[in-house]
Amino acid sequence: MTSDDTPRRGAGRSIETYSALEPDQIEAVLALLAEAARTDGQQAVSEQGRLQLRGGEREGVAHLLLTVGDQLVGYAQLEDTDPVEAPAAELVVHPAHRGHGHGRALGSALLAASGKRLRVWAHGGHSAARHLAQVLGLTLFRELRQMRRSLTDLDLSEPGLPGDVTVRTFVPGQDDAAWLAVNAAAFAHHPEQGSLTQRDLDDRMAEPWFDPTGFFLAERSGELIGFHWTKVHAEEQLGEVYVLGVKPGAQGGGLGKALTAIGLRHLADQGLPTAMLYVDADNKAAVSVYERMGFETYETDLMYRTET
Repeated sequence: MTSDDTPRRGAGRSIETYSALEPDQIEAVLALLAEAARTDGQQAVSEQGRLQLRGGEREGVAHLLLTVGDQLVGYAQLEDTDPVEAPAAELVVHPAHRGHGHGRALGSALLAASGKRLRVWAHGGHSAARHLAQVLGLTLFRELRQMRRSLTDLDLSEPGLPGDVTVRTFVPGQDDAAWLAVNAAAFAHHPEQGSLTQRDLDDRMAEPWFDPTGFFLAERSGELIGFHWTKVHAEEQLGEVYVLGVKPGAQGGGLGKALTAIGLRHLADQGLPTAMLYVDADNKAAVSVYERMGFETYETDLMYRTET
């Protein structure tokens, strides 16, 4: 563990930045995130961010802990791994300690650490987060929709796969490299998904929710050309279209829609009542496809950034 930032103090608070957290610090951050989620109705830090809390130091990732006395009351994560885009951040303040300027203090620390070149997620797009973005001088530039549909009345036509395409399930250790390559190609335009590494894949395969029987691969002549990775949120009884991708050059033949249907049928067979997915609001074609498949917008995550 290293601390690479001079603590920022004010109103009894201290902010310190670490490249990796100790086990007791990780436990405290996870407890803070859980308490905030109970109040806010969703996680303030993404799955990727929560995975990056654990497992030691990660290149380009920093953790900011805001304490008042001996109590952790705020957390922020800054990831500077994209060679083009500004560093991305997520932050949260304990619900019992909001309204005391801690969010602004964390935001200011993130701006300083990023050289005033910053992107920040506001999951759920709450009014307090919008106000903080305005105070920090950030502007809205990305809208990520969570869409949902019922699985209890699932009535999808038989998936129409192209005649030369077969579908099987993912085999850990065998399909890792091929999947990472197709994922990178399919999401070359997507700063988070397209940059996943073997370590990121390993992190997800180590999670309790991982189930290769819900990870579908489409092949043509033995070559991977598309996939639909589903996920089950057991506590919420919620299925997810976790990642759906088609390799460039294999798009336009209905493969994406067929893979979506295969995954939804799998989730419905698990007895799950609802399915969800995330899609960028400006991806009009994808939004239209999902709407035709019965999905409706459930909530929205917003990303703000400094002026460029």
